[in-house]
Amino acid sequence: MTTLLGQRSLVQEAAALRAGTDDPVDAAHRTCDRIDAVEARVRAFVPEAGRRTRLLAAARRQTAAGRADAVGRPVLYGVPVGIKDIVHVDGLPTRAGSALPPEVLGGPQAAVVDRLRAAGALIAGKTVTAEFAVTAPGPTRNPHNPAHTPGGSSSGSAAAVAAGMVPLAIGTQTVGSMIRPAAYCGVVGFKPTYGRIPIDGVIPNAAGFDTLGCYATDVAGVALAASVLVDGWRAPEAAGRGALPVLGVPAGPYLERAGDEARRAFAAQRELLRAAGYTVREVPVMADFEQIVEQLFTMNRYEVARAHADWFARFGDRYRPETTSAIREGHTIGDAAYEAARERRTAFRARLAADGAAAGIDLWIAPSATGPAPADLTTTGSSIMCLPWSNAGLPSVSVPAGRAADGLPLGLQLVGGHGADEELLYGAAGIERVLDAARARHDDRRAGPERRG
Repeated sequence: MTTLLGQRSLVQEAAALRAGTDDPVDAAHRTCDRIDAVEARVRAFVPEAGRRTRLLAAARRQTAAGRADAVGRPVLYGVPVGIKDIVHVDGLPTRAGSALPPEVLGGPQAAVVDRLRAAGALIAGKTVTAEFAVTAPGPTRNPHNPAHTPGGSSSGSAAAVAAGMVPLAIGTQTVGSMIRPAAYCGVVGFKPTYGRIPIDGVIPNAAGFDTLGCYATDVAGVALAASVLVDGWRAPEAAGRGALPVLGVPAGPYLERAGDEARRAFAAQRELLRAAGYTVREVPVMADFEQIVEQLFTMNRYEVARAHADWFARFGDRYRPETTSAIREGHTIGDAAYEAARERRTAFRARLAADGAAAGIDLWIAPSATGPAPADLTTTGSSIMCLPWSNAGLPSVSVPAGRAADGLPLGLQLVGGHGADEELLYGAAGIERVLDAARARHDDRRAGPERRG
């Protein structure tokens, strides 16, 4: 296995560019050099003729228009960013991983891209998505082992950060499309509370769930990006602080859906956190998990079919089988069934919040995925470990949490309260420190006394 990580973190990159110890033109060159070096293996980006010319021109314009000193430079000044190819970007076509004509899919630039550009970011290019962000995989490979899936549907964005091509990338999550690829690729993925990043300018999958998010190599990086992207973001000093958050383990049929290796790793992670001073409580929840899954997919498939009504009627023969199946399933779901599922979701959200409050839980913790990335490029893996949290519209983050027996990354999923994104990331930073320290101790033991000096 060859690991392609090793580039500067987003916080380091942004600080150097703002301070003037680095230059946007140099950052653009580095990004293009890295893409040239590893893209043939990873295939994270949508192919673009003239990428270097376009990116260098944007970097030079920014340098010419910017201040000569660091004062007043925006937060992401000169930072190259990858954008999932269902998000409209002026000057770049949107193909959504599909065979439909790009001119049919076009639209005004997304608000999230407006915010990135206003913050000084450079658009490195479009990253690969599963077709229409459903389940038909794109060509992206896992940077840690190209025989394994990177996850989906935000496969290209997660892999681009994991492979060191860009320090920041934008993805979306409908069910598990941010958190699962983060875990599979060994990076941090953040999905905010539903609705806290405007979704306009993004091709919909299922509008009642679709949420924009971001990838970076650490929690500090996604927090920096969130400060630019998320509506009403509160400064760190205004977020909740004090005692360590109380962690809730969602015991019951949901947790049983994780594979054996994920459950063993999760048990070890719980003990590690307890030893670090965290209170970890098992809370029986979601006894009706099968009904929750059915409710979500009733809504999801109904919404997918409605989103594609016009395009599918005109270009149905160009859709891949997985997407066609989802749309056709949605055609069988009537308005009454959809409205009943919406009411059940409202009740589930209230019940989950009440269960957490009754147990005194600040953050839920769970495996980010059912296990490490499968050795199967025909699938993006299972989204089941993300499903209830997406159904509830809650903010979630996946942090790297060790490796599986085959050496591939595992992730720990942390879930916050509705609208409590700032508290979630503050808590995640502390948990990340515990996991990083454990990983360092493990690596030191493996190195042996001769390498420790």
